[in-house]
Amino acid sequence: MKISVKKLHPNAIIPKFASHGAACFDLHMLGEEAGAHVDSGARYFTTGLSFEIPAGYVMLIFSRSGHGFKQAMRLSNCVGVIDSDYRGEIKVALRFDGDDNATEFPIIKYGDRIAQAMILPTAGIELVEVDELSKTDRGTGGFGSTGV
Repeated sequence: MKISVKKLHPNAIIPKFASHGAACFDLHMLGEEAGAHVDSGARYFTTGLSFEIPAGYVMLIFSRSGHGFKQAMRLSNCVGVIDSDYRGEIKVALRFDGDDNATEFPIIKYGDRIAQAMILPTAGIELVEVDELSKTDRGTGGFGSTGV
């Protein structure tokens, strides 16, 4: 499947898969400044890209595992959902989850990989209001109801 990607800025970096078996492609920071600190407040970064996601598909944006494990950094909304009818710029908000008293915060520079994304099919479903739902063994058991 081919997905159309539009550069909204000449310095934007077209995403690519980092390896043959990669499930996600990398999104890069667009910017010409020396870099930006990511601290305990959310800070958003632009990619300079927009995508034409086909009807029946969705783009999901995730944190990069290296950010979480090595820098205590994540997407501020945990997972980004980009609908097929959105044609605007993809932006990524990052947040530092490390020690609030840290003296050094991660620095993101132009070209750095800031997130990873995948495009998946969506289920064509119809929501139907009913008076009753079918019974299951679990029923309304919530958090921890199936054990630890």
